[in-house]
Amino acid sequence: MFNTIYTSTLTAQSFFMMAGVSLMAGLVFSWLMSFRVRSTRRFFLVTAIMPFAIATVITFVSGSIGAGIAMGGTFSLIRFRSAQGSADELAAILMAMSSGIAFGMGYLAYGVVILLGLAGIFNLIAALPIFEHGTTAERLLKVTIPESLDYTDVFDDVFDKYLAFHEADGVKTTAMGSLFKLSYRIRMKDASAEKQFIDELRQRNGNLEVAILPYYEKQVQL
Repeated sequence: MFNTIYTSTLTAQSFFMMAGVSLMAGLVFSWLMSFRVRSTRRFFLVTAIMPFAIATVITFVSGSIGAGIAMGGTFSLIRFRSAQGSADELAAILMAMSSGIAFGMGYLAYGVVILLGLAGIFNLIAALPIFEHGTTAERLLKVTIPESLDYTDVFDDVFDKYLAFHEADGVKTTAMGSLFKLSYRIRMKDASAEKQFIDELRQRNGNLEVAILPYYEKQVQL
């Protein structure tokens, strides 16, 4: 069961067996990860087929130096234009890739154990409160201000009063340029003072929109 299904010669039967097992395991893996990873439907579709994609590369490159060099050159031409993913997304990708190597070498049982075992371990550890003492409740602050305000330092004194940390995360004009939408990555000194914090921001921005949202370790659209 834990032996490789490949012999010295690749057969259609062994390839399609690998394809079926890796795709099914990939689908179950993506479904399990969707309980803990906050991402898009497209991301989970990609991670579902990634073990099979990596396995295919390993299968046809294995033992061929020339094919390996050609494949490396092909990958070097790919330009990734998407934003950097969150830590959870990167972990899911690495798990899918590691299992793909096992599938590509014909070790189907090991590939399933690696993929689903890592998904189970990830969900179990994420559910345990063992790291809460070392985490910080970072939030996303969105503030709308009129164009008459200089947004570079308009809230500095309020931030110093209520925030342990803040970092500008973006700015965008709206309403034909008459308003600015500011985005900040923040961490409150005292979570119970959130209402007072918002009230002071509203006094400063003319009672325009203020929102405090979860921050998901990646750039959030304004």
